[in-house]
Amino acid sequence: YRYIVLAVALTFVSYFLRAVRWRYLLISEKEIPLSSLYPATVIGYMANNLLPARLGEFVRAYILARREQLETPSVFASLVIDRLFDGFTVLVMLLITLFTVRLPPGMEDAALALKAGGAAMFLLYCGVLVFLFFLKLQTMRTLSLVRFLLKPFPERISEGAIPMLGSFIGGIRLSSRSRHIAAIIGSSILIWTFAVLPVDMTLRSFGIDLPITASMFIMVLLVFAVMVPASPGFIGTYHYACFKGLSAFEIPEATALSIALIIHGTAFFPVIIAGFYHLWRDKISLSDIQKAEEVRG
Repeated sequence: YRYIVLAVALTFVSYFLRAVRWRYLLISEKEIPLSSLYPATVIGYMANNLLPARLGEFVRAYILARREQLETPSVFASLVIDRLFDGFTVLVMLLITLFTVRLPPGMEDAALALKAGGAAMFLLYCGVLVFLFFLKLQTMRTLSLVRFLLKPFPERISEGAIPMLGSFIGGIRLSSRSRHIAAIIGSSILIWTFAVLPVDMTLRSFGIDLPITASMFIMVLLVFAVMVPASPGFIGTYHYACFKGLSAFEIPEATALSIALIIHGTAFFPVIIAGFYHLWRDKISLSDIQKAEEVRG
């Protein structure tokens, strides 16, 4: 059980590191204490596990904006940049696993799917990066293009999207100080190191000793799994991806299923408990969470 306890502890270290990175992403706008950033991060991940469509990102932005008197769209923009750093870090992990993990015969299709998924992910994040670049530097032209592209849709969509993007622009900025950039990159590496280690700890709790790249491979599969629209908590897709990843290392099916359930459980239940604790401590009601959903709408 000590490995499971350690896995949970390491998961919360990764949440703390996310709060640290978020601080540096917002530092150009306001220097925000970790005492505000960390609870908002935990509440956001709790919401991701309980609500559909990754609503937790909007909850996270709304909670921090309300607490620090910031504009919610501007804070959400910082989370888009946050996710870009996540995406490119995961792509580096994918490259490492493709070169270091030897998949058994019969999993050629899985390797091909990973490469295709990685390429699609790279193009998507590059596309978002280019869009944000032009939105920041060529604001009026970019908004005009968005308005043109939204013409086939109901007018209310355009009327809601354009002002939101206008507010969004304020959050698209990074500190130019090299130490701040280094902190963002360094924390991104540490975040995913501490996200991979709980997988390794869970394997060890079952007496399975595999190289850390095996846990990295499983984590990459899990990242792709949670990108697929699914039920709240990613139930089903998460377990299937974990099961397939474990199968690559010839772990028996019954054991692989048990490990998948434990990995999901250690990532799912503790953060929900912690999230409700922070809601209670900060006197945030469920109606406030509903307001975040309205902001998303």
